[in-house]
Amino acid sequence: MKDTIIKASSESIRIKKEFFDSHYQDIIKLARSIAEAFNNGKKILIFGNGGSGTDASHIAAEFVNRFKKDRPSLPAISLNTDTAVITSIANDYDFSDIFSKQIKGLGAEGDIALGITTSGNSKNVIKAIDVAKKKKLITAVFTGQKGKKFASRADHQLVVPSTDTPRIQETHITLGHIICELVEEILFEAPRKK
Repeated sequence: MKDTIIKASSESIRIKKEFFDSHYQDIIKLARSIAEAFNNGKKILIFGNGGSGTDASHIAAEFVNRFKKDRPSLPAISLNTDTAVITSIANDYDFSDIFSKQIKGLGAEGDIALGITTSGNSKNVIKAIDVAKKKKLITAVFTGQKGKKFASRADHQLVVPSTDTPRIQETHITLGHIICELVEEILFEAPRKK
């Protein structure tokens, strides 16, 4: 058991270090894009399935409530939390439509659409990003190594260099936290003197 713990934690740390070392500029760009959207009265719509859906809800909660700072609420919506909406769309249309129909109804030009999929193969996430692009939302994707092709559709592409679902998800939630922290710094910290 000790070996399992050491192996899993070491691999998680290695993947995170590799990802953040090579993507820090992309992360800054996304954080600035989100902050600018909030400054312009826009919102962020976040979505995913399973663990990625939980990450979407978690990140939305950090924006709406607070992350590290006591500050005004920021407009973030997790599209995987309203069971009546999700089940009615899945029942009347198709499960692949559960996020795209919400983007059609809730999304506006200049909003951010953030899709999270470890595999890059989630049909409902792919469809939602495509609809968001057509509606002129700013699109962002968190995915794993197998999702590179899908990620290339988005304005902001954050691809974790792994095919191991737990390691990808661990990196995604750390990424979500870092973005929340950066957005708070951009919007609510006094400019630093040079």
